[in-house]
Amino acid sequence: MTTPADSHHVIQVRGARENNLADVSIDIPKRRLTVFTGVSGSGKSSLVFGTIAAESQRLINETYSAFVQGFMPSVGRPDVDALHNLSAAIVVDQERMGANSRSTVGTATDAYTMLRIVFSRLGTPHIGTSAAFSFNLPEGMCPRCEGAGQVSEFDLDQLVDRDKSFNEGAITAPNFGVDSYFWQIMAASGFFDPDKKLRDFTEQEWADFLHKPSVKVKVGSNNLTYEGLYVKVQRTMLNKDREAMQSHIRAFVDRAVVFRDCPDCGGTRLNAAALSSRIEGVNIADCSAMQISDLAEFVRRVEDPGVAPLLANLRGVLDSLVEIGLGYLSLDRSAGTLSGGEAQRVKMVRHLGSSLTDVTYVFDEPTVGLHPHDIRRMNDLLLRLRDKGNTVLVVEHKPEVIAIADHVVDLGPGAGTGGGRICFSGDVAALRDSDTLTGRHLGHRAKVRDEVRTPRGRIAIEGAGLHNLRDVSVDIPLGVLTVVTGVAGSGKSSLIHGSLPGREGVVVADQSPIRGSRRSNPATYTGLLDPIRKAFAKENGVKPALFSANSEGACPKCNGLGLVWTDLGMMAGVSSVCEECEGRRFTPEVLTYTLRGRNISEVLGMSVAEAHEFFTTGQARTILGRLNDVGLGYLRLGQPLNTLSGGERQRIKLAIHMAEKAATYVLDEPTTGLHLADVDQLLGLLDRLVEAGNTVVVIEHHQAVMAHADWLIDLGPGAGHDGGRIVFEGTPADLIAHGDTLTARHLREYVGG
Repeated sequence: MTTPADSHHVIQVRGARENNLADVSIDIPKRRLTVFTGVSGSGKSSLVFGTIAAESQRLINETYSAFVQGFMPSVGRPDVDALHNLSAAIVVDQERMGANSRSTVGTATDAYTMLRIVFSRLGTPHIGTSAAFSFNLPEGMCPRCEGAGQVSEFDLDQLVDRDKSFNEGAITAPNFGVDSYFWQIMAASGFFDPDKKLRDFTEQEWADFLHKPSVKVKVGSNNLTYEGLYVKVQRTMLNKDREAMQSHIRAFVDRAVVFRDCPDCGGTRLNAAALSSRIEGVNIADCSAMQISDLAEFVRRVEDPGVAPLLANLRGVLDSLVEIGLGYLSLDRSAGTLSGGEAQRVKMVRHLGSSLTDVTYVFDEPTVGLHPHDIRRMNDLLLRLRDKGNTVLVVEHKPEVIAIADHVVDLGPGAGTGGGRICFSGDVAALRDSDTLTGRHLGHRAKVRDEVRTPRGRIAIEGAGLHNLRDVSVDIPLGVLTVVTGVAGSGKSSLIHGSLPGREGVVVADQSPIRGSRRSNPATYTGLLDPIRKAFAKENGVKPALFSANSEGACPKCNGLGLVWTDLGMMAGVSSVCEECEGRRFTPEVLTYTLRGRNISEVLGMSVAEAHEFFTTGQARTILGRLNDVGLGYLRLGQPLNTLSGGERQRIKLAIHMAEKAATYVLDEPTTGLHLADVDQLLGLLDRLVEAGNTVVVIEHHQAVMAHADWLIDLGPGAGHDGGRIVFEGTPADLIAHGDTLTARHLREYVGG
């Protein structure tokens, strides 16, 4: 018997216009796995994240009271006519898991919480509740480092100049300049002679100057608090999270403070009582430090009817971490040190164990950082989420993931204004037969080179032992394209990033965030804005500063941001388009000046490809040409940098570095975020870099890049302590013909596919 409730079997999107979406209407099946494909910038994320997930989360937020909503991020309604049959959306993205040093893989997955309960029940000697094993609670934390696992020590010479007196400005730490507030309190304290050179201080003066605890002193008619320099700096600077510090304070702390394992707890974060309790001779810190695959084996040996359900849950979480390719991590690994791909997979494990069903899970390229061997395991987990009765939406380019989809939505046909339309909606078989860009490339294979290029020398890496590397020595050939591969956690990044950066002529383009404010954009970051401003100034006979939204030409109401932030008191602040400049960022006067019929706001609204056609000569065209070469033709010149993905950030850095006289380029997964059709363009770019006399070293899992290489270095055979060795060095043809590694098997399958 069917009921009206059974009719809500599709998510209905009607008239979506978010970003570049061109009035998109589509039905997406619920409780199925749907993969969204299309070239970079075609509108996949705008549809999935910016429309479906955003509206679901906004509607859920609106069910809370105004007071609670005040602590939530403010989300505007997406530009869409209607959305029907939405369910609660959980976004599992590649955002780092925060820089809080107290968050670990164990705490993020709840595995450590379960482990604490097991030890509180089965550990001997018995020391109390599970709180006694928590480094975040007073009952379990090491009293000296307060559960941080590390203590900080100052390099005194980075804080003071011993050859100066206090009055001469001996303190070099920030906020202690002569006549500053803190300086005046110290000067009036009477605990030391302010005119004496610091190197001549007595032992007592040094003690008072550096270590004296909080005490009241008379400064003029006021009673103010004096603290020794070490005490004050510790309290005002070091007790803050590093990422929350101002940039100049962070630079000082990095220079002046040395962190080392706490001598009392040995870096385990726990007090002596917690470390004394053991199961089969192993304490909870030993368990947390084990590779997760080893910990799973240990937990399987622990049997007790009193905690049997808990042990089963713990085994399930640990086995899922191993299945998803994270068995090489340990529970004590700080969450802030995980890559974007690792963070996404950790979050995924958290949801696999959830009792929730009929939820919409949204994934952003879950295969990032995964070897083809690991992708199969990732696919199994996506299918498990679907089989629990959930709707799974995945933005992905890899054919291995597209192949398992129940339904595929292909956006395009191009990027930016050339995209934003539905090119295909249906099953995988129909996609293969369709005449879309994605359909045509599903069976496309990059060929192995007929002839590899001859190296003209080598870079020697000797005795590398970082992380899991086992005394690795290897030669990187010069003047060719070398691809370093291996399963996730095999030691690729440790080998290359631990050995090559810092050497002369080596340029690293990675996916790390670009520091800058929301005012930063591709035009400012690449130096493109300078020739654009000069061109406008020359054409109109005015100053170049007028054409900067950070300078004279900025709209006075929004200060050149294009948005106005409104503080709503108890509720979260909201941003709205500036009414004065209507989001154009400049004053009306500046917008009257044009260059070939376009004003500065219209030029910054162009895509890289459009601007490349617009600027036919000079430095601007050169920079735009490089951005086009790295596959960023769809980016808008004025698009805020904080909206770029990891792959886009890497490619914009590469475009900048291409202007330098480099000898060796190091790239980390440059295919991230690239459509199958764009990978060929990337291979052409890598070839051009090599043919210009450079050496290119790429850490990569994509079989097309492996096949295209002159030289392959394969690490493994497994991950963590099962990896860290060179298992193959040679040409791709040699690996396919004679290799017996996981990479060899998958590359053989790919080339023969």
